[in-house]
Amino acid sequence: MKTVANVLESKPSALATVQPDSSVYDALTLMAERQVGAVLVLERGTLIGILSERDYARKVVLLGKTSRDTTVRDIMTDKVVCIRPSNTIDECMALMTDKRVRHLPVLEDNKVVGVISIGDVVKEMIAEQKFIIEQLEHYIMS
Repeated sequence: MKTVANVLESKPSALATVQPDSSVYDALTLMAERQVGAVLVLERGTLIGILSERDYARKVVLLGKTSRDTTVRDIMTDKVVCIRPSNTIDECMALMTDKRVRHLPVLEDNKVVGVISIGDVVKEMIAEQKFIIEQLEHYIMS
């Protein structure tokens, strides 16, 4: 089973981050530019939250607020579920399912080194299943 570190090796290293006092509009613009569903909220280099499309939909749109007048701090999720590079993809899937999150920041020595999304996890699980099937087919044919 692959680890989070293995998956991060194949992803772009640039993180999508915003400051807590940035406008939600600026955060959404960054998400659109990077084609990601969440941005990490950093204050002086420390992870203090995460802002996802889900946060926007539930805490801005449905409450009648505007994205230009609302700060990231006002709607971000501040209880962030994180993982380590040594975690396995199976552990990520279990954690995402249990905590109902779609993005897991990866911390090493309390420093953000990446983000794993549900898409990354599903892609890796499918690749592993495909490999196992191919090995079984090869074994049966031998």
